[in-house]
Amino acid sequence: MEITETGSPMSGREASARRFDWTTLLLVGPCVILIVGFVIVPFFYILRTSVTNVGPYGSIGSDWTLDNYRALADPVYIRIILNSLWLAAQNTIICLLVGYPVAYFLAFRAGRMAGPLILLLVIPFWASFLVRMSAWMTLLSPGGIADSTLQATRLVGEDAQLIPSHGAVLIGLLYVFLPSAVFPIYAALSGMQRSLLDAAGDLGCGPIRTHTHVIIPLGTKGLAAAVLFVFAPSLGVFVIPVLLGGGKDLIIGNLIVTLFLEFRNMPFGAAVSVVLVVLVALIALLTLAGFTRRGRRQKQVTE
Repeated sequence: MEITETGSPMSGREASARRFDWTTLLLVGPCVILIVGFVIVPFFYILRTSVTNVGPYGSIGSDWTLDNYRALADPVYIRIILNSLWLAAQNTIICLLVGYPVAYFLAFRAGRMAGPLILLLVIPFWASFLVRMSAWMTLLSPGGIADSTLQATRLVGEDAQLIPSHGAVLIGLLYVFLPSAVFPIYAALSGMQRSLLDAAGDLGCGPIRTHTHVIIPLGTKGLAAAVLFVFAPSLGVFVIPVLLGGGKDLIIGNLIVTLFLEFRNMPFGAAVSVVLVVLVALIALLTLAGFTRRGRRQKQVTE
């Protein structure tokens, strides 16, 4: 029996609570250190850099200024931000349209084959990212398998160019981010009670009404997670548009790389990075708020 500081015996709940505090500290401590050291501290360093002037040879100056943020009001940079948002929105919509049927099949139709099929989705990502993008460049390049097949079937003309193009960029983004859309939706659908689907069928709901009134409302959390997991990182991509799109459409990720490595303007590049983080945070909050409000309304209707 453990004794408190006053000499009275300590109850089992108090003793377990004290041990739990130490256990929690040991478990959470390393995570907190990693987040503080690799997320919070670098972000505040970037934030501090974004409000300084440019020093000699592109270094960080010593004067404080907001000129870097004022420069972002230029129509050129506004267009780049809008292009990035549009590209991320396109990728998110395509990933949801393709990922939802895949997740539905894995959750309700695959049966014992769900595990091996999920493994097939993961295996390609064991290879290097650049190797996979190089493979897509080979497939889409003139004379490649995709180009030869489309020309043989007369779906495209002989002068059609698959790469570099905006379509090739969307194909590469879909390939990279499709698992990020499939897995959250699959996790939400796989935990759904099959009796609800049977009840919907007994009440006369067809496949479409079952999806719109039962499956999709109950899987909103998975859909919200899929939107966040796809849209947020899509804003910061820069390798795929360069390799598959030829860098024709300048987006935020390419702008940040150009400012840091080519223009040697670290404060302005830091300001663009801060804007990117703020955009991702706002979109995440708006998405979560929208799905949470919808979930509350559905809960009130059911009650």
